[in-house]
Amino acid sequence: MKLTPEVKRILDNYETDSAATKANLARLLMHGKLGGTGKLLILPVDQGMEHGPARSFAANPAAYDPHYHYKMAIDAGLSAYAAPLGALECGAVSYGNQIPTILKLNNANSLSDIKNQAITGSVQEAARLGCVGIGYTIYPGSDYCYEQMDFLQELIREAKAAGLISVVWSYPRGGPFLDKAGETAVDICAYAAHIAAQMGAHIIKVKPPSDHLCLPAAKKVYEDQKIDISTLAKRAEHIMQSSFAGRRLVLFSGGEQTNDETLYNTFQSLKDGGATGAIIGRNTFQRKREDALAMLEKIINIFKG
Repeated sequence: MKLTPEVKRILDNYETDSAATKANLARLLMHGKLGGTGKLLILPVDQGMEHGPARSFAANPAAYDPHYHYKMAIDAGLSAYAAPLGALECGAVSYGNQIPTILKLNNANSLSDIKNQAITGSVQEAARLGCVGIGYTIYPGSDYCYEQMDFLQELIREAKAAGLISVVWSYPRGGPFLDKAGETAVDICAYAAHIAAQMGAHIIKVKPPSDHLCLPAAKKVYEDQKIDISTLAKRAEHIMQSSFAGRRLVLFSGGEQTNDETLYNTFQSLKDGGATGAIIGRNTFQRKREDALAMLEKIINIFKG
């Protein structure tokens, strides 16, 4: 596999990683229609666990089948497919050699209202399934955040020893300041991205930030230092800056299903702000297959520039 100059530049940012870990990161960065560009577009399908099967798949019943998602990610030319253990096991033999996979190691469910996640996989199972890496969610601000961070540190250490990369979903929840608006406030998203970077994540996932400022102490700094958060592109630029000045890869979520124009405008702004790419789930598999493939092609072209 011959690496492009852009992928070589990115790998240089991960100075202490082993050759095996860098090889898996390179495999991810060189795969699919965005291969070699330094950009990524990943299909995550953990929503069945998180929100329930009907809420996730009834709009497009073909999506109840895990093979559907493997084939969607492959046919769309995506960078990778991420899912919990059961879904990956369903198609690992049939499709695992055709697309990089990421095993999501923890999950919540809508039957509980606590801001925590259960461990649903392991580094050993990720290696057994031939994954390039593991995925893990933390909820900065929740009553369980320190426990989640402690366990994440152990998992990242195990993953690096096994030559795997780590993708961290960093979603602020709970705490005295974090109402629904606070969860996507630009100061909170930047903080969440920075926490994931400090934990050792190779790739960070956050939500697109709003122009809301949540923490009083941070708000004063943003105003005094005149940090530009006037547009989504500028806010994305600030998130990248908070992720070690762009030395870590940052992907933004697609969120709940929305209309095409809003989605394309969002990703164009994120790309303009220097985002690495996107992890987009419900906006993909809750549409008809042909519509989803057309939409993903447009998003790929946006990040290609």
